[in-house]
Amino acid sequence: MRWLLVILMLLPQVLRAQTAATLVADNVTLNAEDQLIATGNVVVFFEGTRLSASQIVYDRASDRLLMTGPLVVQDAEGGVLIADSADLDPRLENGILLGARLVLDQQLQLAANQINREDGRYLQLYRTTASSCQVCGNRPPLWEIRAERVVHDTLEKQLYFENATFRVRGVPVFWLPAMRLPDPTLARATGFLIPRQNNTSQLGSGIKLPYFITLGDHADVTLTPYVSPQTRTLEILFRRAFANGSVRINGAVSDDSLQDDIRSYLFANGNFRLANAYQLNFNVETVSDKAYLLDYSYADKDRLESTLSLVRVTDNSLNELRFSYFQTLRDDEPNASLPPIIGEARHEVRLQPRFGGTLGYAASVDTAYRPDSTDGDAGRDVTRAGARADWRRDWILAGGIVATAQGGLRGDIYSVSNDSTFAGTDLRIVPSAMATLRWPWVRHAAGRANHLLEPTVTLSWADVYGGTPPNEDSTRSEFDHANLFDRTRFTGQDAVETGTQLAAGLTWTRLGQAGNASSLTFGRIYRSEAQPEFTPSSGLDGLRSDWLVSGQYTTPDGFLIELRGLLDETIETTRADGRIRWRNDWIDVGAAYIWQTRDLAENRPDTISEWTLNAGFVLSQTWEMSLDARYDIAADRPVQAGIGFEWQNECVTIAVSASRRYTSSSSVDPTTTFGLTGSLAGFSAGRSAGRPAAQCRQ
Repeated sequence: MRWLLVILMLLPQVLRAQTAATLVADNVTLNAEDQLIATGNVVVFFEGTRLSASQIVYDRASDRLLMTGPLVVQDAEGGVLIADSADLDPRLENGILLGARLVLDQQLQLAANQINREDGRYLQLYRTTASSCQVCGNRPPLWEIRAERVVHDTLEKQLYFENATFRVRGVPVFWLPAMRLPDPTLARATGFLIPRQNNTSQLGSGIKLPYFITLGDHADVTLTPYVSPQTRTLEILFRRAFANGSVRINGAVSDDSLQDDIRSYLFANGNFRLANAYQLNFNVETVSDKAYLLDYSYADKDRLESTLSLVRVTDNSLNELRFSYFQTLRDDEPNASLPPIIGEARHEVRLQPRFGGTLGYAASVDTAYRPDSTDGDAGRDVTRAGARADWRRDWILAGGIVATAQGGLRGDIYSVSNDSTFAGTDLRIVPSAMATLRWPWVRHAAGRANHLLEPTVTLSWADVYGGTPPNEDSTRSEFDHANLFDRTRFTGQDAVETGTQLAAGLTWTRLGQAGNASSLTFGRIYRSEAQPEFTPSSGLDGLRSDWLVSGQYTTPDGFLIELRGLLDETIETTRADGRIRWRNDWIDVGAAYIWQTRDLAENRPDTISEWTLNAGFVLSQTWEMSLDARYDIAADRPVQAGIGFEWQNECVTIAVSASRRYTSSSSVDPTTTFGLTGSLAGFSAGRSAGRPAAQCRQ
């Protein structure tokens, strides 16, 4: 009969420390030699450690535990120790285990002829084989490390190998007199990370060897030397966490054969929570030359933005102070045209007044500064200070019609310098009003799809009293289903849609019983006067806008298709774009297409027709493939393409990739890149175990 015994009488030392081991066994006897013998399904629990054996003998005279296997010891960290027999002290801290095998985090296995346990911290393994690979019969594992001695520091979670040989399928590959590796339960530790092989047509074949350095519990830095025949580069990644925020810095310094000067880049960002719900954010982006980021595949940005902002958001208010600096990397775009330096400050409040509706008011100041003092666009500086107030209220009328009324008033003072085309100081007042009628029709039947049909009409008016300032913040406009019924489609405050306009459209939504959902929107805008700020390709120029057609279809199994088109009076396409995606456990495919007619007003002398593709496939339990491509249909040439394969089993991950960037300009040349990385499961700090091991074949 199975029974429970608390071995207080056996361990006087433990009793004095007010701790006890608990033993469970089928049979417990006490012989004449003052030995306690437990047999049959023996289990011992002590301070988070669980030990099971077929027999345990406690010898009071020697104060030792003699155990007969199969012996299994599981500690609180998830480690497992298996042995044929053991001779340990009662606290399981010191002793010898014979024919032992150590399993760490269900990944790494270390088999040894003998394991010595010392001070409850160190395990010394003699004549050891370490591997995380499946072993089938007498066939050697895919990889293994054989060592004369291995010391496992369970406190520091480190493995120290002496006289170690790395083998692949039993064949020795290289030998090291000593090495240190982290055990798989360690989250972070100073040491080398997985090396990466990199081969490009510009920089040649090179290798990156990252070295990770911990700087306490809340900071670390990774230094990555990158060496090839054409470059000597040092990459830096610094991370620091604070009680109220974090900082991350990426950068690199290169001395290469592509340019004579030292090349570098720096990307840094951080955010901090301050008192009174304020948030401080910063972002720094800078580079030594226009081609550096693309030459080293650090980023594919063509404009850089550095910002510093202080923001406070509450339930009914917004306060923001923001400074931005822009740097263009385009060959045909001067930095002054952006403009490069922007400063903004604004305060917004939203209230619920007693007379109904929602009342909002705001005050803001912004400035656009160009370091050049040339008269005209290249040197113009503009500062605007203004305030606005608006009110909105909704009603439900007879027949279910939803009516909305809005009114607003805005005033701005502009100060313009270094541009004689505009007055030095100008005042502008902009009143506006808008009324909207929506009539939702719903069809619902049990067991069938639900339909919502919603015709919408919006009538709005706005006018400008005062001067006409330069347009700095509304040079590009998009026309889509999100702003079809808005009063304005300008992105900023410098440009205003004036006159009377009528927007009419229809939206249909269907919700299927199986979870499928689809929607379709079409409509257009009619104006009393044309808006010269809208370009021909925006679909918003003239007295009547283009027809907007937009639709979406989704399924619960991860399929999505989304389309938008702008059609002119002759049903010719002005702009079209779409995307499609299918995602499940085995496939993730996304494709996008865009078509835009030529428009000199938007600095686009040629038609744009381009598609992009990103795809990932799980080919089997061990193989994955990824694809990406971008093709310029109008120019009939590829822009970029890439392919990658990853093979992973329970103990090895190997990834190979190849990519080609066809971009060519005065500062950037086409580049082909090949990459190779590999890692062994069981040693990489913080990495999870690989895929489940394949079954051994008979």
